[in-house]
Amino acid sequence: MKKCISVLICIALICVTLYGCQKNETVPLAFTGSDYTIPELDLSVKPKALDSKYNYLYDLTTVDASKKYMAHPDSVLLKNGNILTMYPAGHGKGAVLNKISTDGGLTWSESIENTPESWENSQETPTVYRLQFTDNKTSDKLIMISANPKWKGAETDGGFNCSVSTDEGQSWTEFETFYDIHSDYPVIPIVAMASLTQLKENGKFVDKWMGFFHDADFYNYKTILTFDEQGNPLWSTPEKYFSLYRETEEKSNMCEVECIRSEQGTGDELCLISRSNSKKMNSLVSFSGDEGVTWSEPVEVPAALNGERHKAEWTKDGRLFITFRSIERGSEAEKHAPETARGGFTSKGWIAWVGTYEDLKSGSEGQYRIKLAHIYEKGQKQPEYLAGSDTGYCGNVVLADGTIVTSTYGKFSPDEKINFGTDYRTYICSKRINLTDTDALVNILNS
Repeated sequence: MKKCISVLICIALICVTLYGCQKNETVPLAFTGSDYTIPELDLSVKPKALDSKYNYLYDLTTVDASKKYMAHPDSVLLKNGNILTMYPAGHGKGAVLNKISTDGGLTWSESIENTPESWENSQETPTVYRLQFTDNKTSDKLIMISANPKWKGAETDGGFNCSVSTDEGQSWTEFETFYDIHSDYPVIPIVAMASLTQLKENGKFVDKWMGFFHDADFYNYKTILTFDEQGNPLWSTPEKYFSLYRETEEKSNMCEVECIRSEQGTGDELCLISRSNSKKMNSLVSFSGDEGVTWSEPVEVPAALNGERHKAEWTKDGRLFITFRSIERGSEAEKHAPETARGGFTSKGWIAWVGTYEDLKSGSEGQYRIKLAHIYEKGQKQPEYLAGSDTGYCGNVVLADGTIVTSTYGKFSPDEKINFGTDYRTYICSKRINLTDTDALVNILNS
């Protein structure tokens, strides 16, 4: 009997040693990434004795804080110089709301009147784009797209919805749904369209736009937008465009890609930057020289650009300003990681990267990063290295004078408390950036 008990005890000890038999015990994943080495300009804490001309860089403007939780904005610049920003009343799922700035992002006071009823039942983050036609007879259109994913505990018909404006956002069509379960090619998209890029044929732009989305199995799709003679939108059958690299796509959990056209948006090459949702590798970058028909083998981006939901804008001086949710996987992140960090990564929150297209091509780190504002983790009273990761879906526009207006969501203030003072409000803010000033400030603070 004693021998049997001894054997059982030995087995139990082996089990604890190898597998961890304590209830709910998990083994933290290793921080396997590298650290970035380029400078990072921190705009969350203003240095003392700073020249007053830089003060605006540290300012945040509230776009909308009317609810306990507001998120996932996207923006488009209107022809009259106004900025239209759209976002859901909730985490992805929720009625499409909007605000308009008439003064370059200094204030957000107006909204679209009489929005379509179908917007009330939006199932995911809205994305909004300007469509510029080449046929010399069709005026610009704006298009807003919202997917119909599968939310836990809810049914979905899938597909994606789109709404069109032909009068610079004053009025919009009701949602029209494409590729739901009643169609010949049903899909259940997530973040449609994460990117929408006008295409070329024979070296010239045509009235076709390539959109990207993914599904819950992290298959990535493209679909081509055109319009019929009556001006109604048509979308081609969704196509898996990354199947050749399925192993990488699956390991990365590749999703939410941004597509950048070379030469300030006029060139003949496309660059994809993806979110790597598995966190087992950095974001991926891939290139196409044939308008998205084929793509180069994806490679990981440097740590400086690693993140989620990249949104890129060309600046007036030919550089790229790319915002994203920071994902840090290196030794510096590990040093600051809390004991509760189990996934082998932490976040520094809302980040922008400044660099060139050549940096993307060569795998260089870029010029510098900007911490645009601190996103507060629960219990934080002041900015720290570690920031909240529920942020980074951005609306970015570049004004005529070169000023960048970027908007995102997050817990921006420890004074904005909800839930009986135990957590912070999540709302939408914007920031104005002029790269001439950030260039100078990076040099000043790193000299």
